[in-house]
Amino acid sequence: MSNGYAIWAEGLTKSFKDTKALAGIDLAVKTGTVHGVLGPNGAGKTTAVRILTTLLRPDAGHATVAGHDVLKDAAAVRGLIGLTGQYAAVDEALTGIENLLLIGRLLGFSRRDARARGMELLERFKLTDAANKAAKHYSGGMRRRLDLAASLVGSPRILFLDEPTTGLDPRSRGDLWQIVRDLVAEGVTVLLTTQYLEEADQLADEIAVIDHGRVIATGAPEELKSKVGGQVLYVRPERGVDVAAVRNLLIDVTGREVATEGEGLSVPVTDGGVMPAAAVRLSQAGLDVAEFSLRRPSLDEVFLTLTGRSADSSDSMEEALA
Repeated sequence: MSNGYAIWAEGLTKSFKDTKALAGIDLAVKTGTVHGVLGPNGAGKTTAVRILTTLLRPDAGHATVAGHDVLKDAAAVRGLIGLTGQYAAVDEALTGIENLLLIGRLLGFSRRDARARGMELLERFKLTDAANKAAKHYSGGMRRRLDLAASLVGSPRILFLDEPTTGLDPRSRGDLWQIVRDLVAEGVTVLLTTQYLEEADQLADEIAVIDHGRVIATGAPEELKSKVGGQVLYVRPERGVDVAAVRNLLIDVTGREVATEGEGLSVPVTDGGVMPAAAVRLSQAGLDVAEFSLRRPSLDEVFLTLTGRSADSSDSMEEALA
């Protein structure tokens, strides 16, 4: 992998009819790290992954994976990567071990080696007890683990995870996070696309924020948080019916976009006088609060500041077209 980068992309563009999915993406993913790619629906995340995994040709630009050109050396790239898409791609009619045996045979393993590798992965992913059970009887978390196991049959050096925890419960998400950490500890490079800001905060060494087909910010999670500046004022009204009134008041006091966070509201502040001014205004308006505090910004605030909208919003059909 040249110059310490497992993935290198410059100026990638891609359009689907009148929809521009990528408008010149640049990516530099260091070997042996987790590189998070964040963006709202339609930002271009899946299109970028499909190009980097040789499933889609870019209209322009250049990309290498493990030092191999994704267009000129596509076969070499495929031999070094694994891919887990947004939805589990296992064959539900087959058992867990049959799914992995099939992948192993397709990769050229002997039947004995394919079965041995499959059982090894089932044990690693705590699926041994379900090895002979049809995948259609697996829970959502079990299917996701089997899907990830399938992507590891060939021992890839680079793993692409395209929103791997979509639809999973918190415990299953936590299990997958630990698996990713273990893989990176073994030297695997991971490119992770996600809409879960907490997921990127937990796993990513470096993050690229994509919006409207362009990278608009890069850096470690803490670096991106510092771009918001100052701190974040969090206000949780005593009564849910007061949320709209509190939001309008905070917008008036700060002049900034206010985000919904659980049962409360948050807004970045850089002026030390904002907090006492907001407290006085809330009291004057008769708006009681259950929580009123300052804290460091989260990736959610970073995302809202950079893009002007939340990570789960959508204004494009790119993901469907891709």
